[in-house]
Formats: sequence, C-alpha cells, structure tokens
Amino acid sequence: MGMNNIGELINLISLEKLSDSVFLGQNYQAPWKRVFGGQVLAQSLSAATQTVESGRIAHSMHAYFLLAGDISIPIVFEVEKVRDGGSFSTRRVVAKQNGIAIFFMSVSFNKIQEGYDHQIEMPQVPGPEGLKSDEDLLKKFKLFVPNTIFELVKTRPFEFRMVEKVSFLDFSKKLPFRHFWFKSHEKLDVSPQLHQQLLSYVSDYNLLTTATLPHSKSPISKDIFIASLDHAMWFHRDFRIDDWLLYAIDSPSASNGRGFARGNIFTKDGILVASVVQEGVIRPAKK
Repeated sequence: MGMNNIGELINLISLEKLSDSVFLGQNYQAPWKRVFGGQVLAQSLSAATQTVESGRIAHSMHAYFLLAGDISIPIVFEVEKVRDGGSFSTRRVVAKQNGIAIFFMSVSFNKIQEGYDHQIEMPQVPGPEGLKSDEDLLKKFKLFVPNTIFELVKTRPFEFRMVEKVSFLDFSKKLPFRHFWFKSHEKLDVSPQLHQQLLSYVSDYNLLTTATLPHSKSPISKDIFIASLDHAMWFHRDFRIDDWLLYAIDSPSASNGRGFARGNIFTKDGILVASVVQEGVIRPAKK
C-alpha cells in the first residue's frame, strides 16, 4: 500500500472490525521492508479507541516493540478491556502476526474535565514560514540521496520543515537536539480521536534518530543500526494536525547500545499539546 494522501493513511489506521475487541490492519509498504513504528502505534490506538465510550479521549499510551513486523502480513489487534472507571478507561492492545505478538500497548482514556493548568514555554525558534520543506531539501541534494528516500518523502501525507539547517555535504557530528514543524498537506474534517491517532503516527518520525546526531557524520545514518524498543506518549490539550505543530526533540542519553529521546509538541501559538519519549537500539551497523 502506497501513501499519496491523508485519506489513505486514515483508511490504514481505521482498521477492519472482526469482533467487539479484535481488529485487522493492513500495512504501509515501507521501502525499508519493516512495519513502520508510527503505523502500529496509530493502529493500536485506533483499536483501543473503538472499544471506549465516545466521550473519553486518550491521555497516555505506553508501548513496546517486540519484533520487526513483516509488511506482507496483515496485523491482528486484540484489545483487552482492562477497566472502565468513573473518569478513566484502561485498555491493553496486543498486535500479532501469525499468532505471535510483535507489539503491545497500554492506553488510558479520560473524560474531559476541569482542573489546574500550566505548561512549559515553547522554545524560541523560527516559525514555519520561510523554512524549506524536506522535499525541497531532497530536490536540492538529489544526487546524494537514495531514490527510495526521495520517493518516500514525496509520498508522505505530511509536510515537514526542519528548523536546523540540513546539508548532505556537512559531515560534522551534531548536538542531540532537533526542531521541526509539521502538518498534514490537506485540511481535515475528522474527530479529535483521529487527530490523536494521526499524531501518534507522526510522533515516530525523526525521534530516535535525534539520539544518533552526536555519533553520525551524515544526515542519513547508514552507518548506524536503529530499532525502536518502546514508545510512550501523553496528550495534554486539543490540537489540529492540519495546522502547524512544532516537534522539539532532545536526546539526553545514549548508553549500552541504546539511545533515549524525548519530545514536546506545540501549536504555533505555543500551546503544549503532547509529550513523547522513546528508547531504541542504536549501534554501529554491521559491515
């Protein structure tokens, strides 16, 4: 399955309902031949959301990637209804291929409630206007970029604009910080729950690779093996994924063959809408 617009992504994460608690998902045919982590995050959140009463919104999810998914085999999502309380609902989702678990996730949902409110400030970075998109950058450096990556970026349903300057001719190592703006190419008339699922999909982009910046001499880390181990996400406030959002990422640590990265997602007005953390394997690629 290719990906030429946001409608195709929405179809991918909407899932086929097999029973009240079992769902079937297809795969984005990623050029790296493994199931994209953001896809299974979004599909699992979609499966869990379909088992919860409509007035409850996901506020946190904690997931583990167990095995690399095979993009040629559909994924079965089994949802366990752990608890429905007065304010919170908890679900556990296991994603399976050939009856073997490749991923699992716990999700907590919350009624909309009044409460205290504070947040950290958004980093002082340039806005998206005037920044080059990923696609513009790849066109500029097309001779240095594998065709698979060029095609991948061209068919993404989101536009990304990096704040930090990217050059494929710059071979210096970098500090583990990254900021970029993103939004869907098209305007969307969908539920807040679907905006959450789409954000969980995008949250896997450029996250763990931030942990490779001090260790790689190229924007495309061909010399480093990378694989996500776990992923956690908290949804703080309402947002729209068809308006510009800033992803501010840092990587506090890499050790023992693992890299750790975290990110905050802000609206253009500086409202903190979500926080993300991820750890994964990062080690020199075998020659």
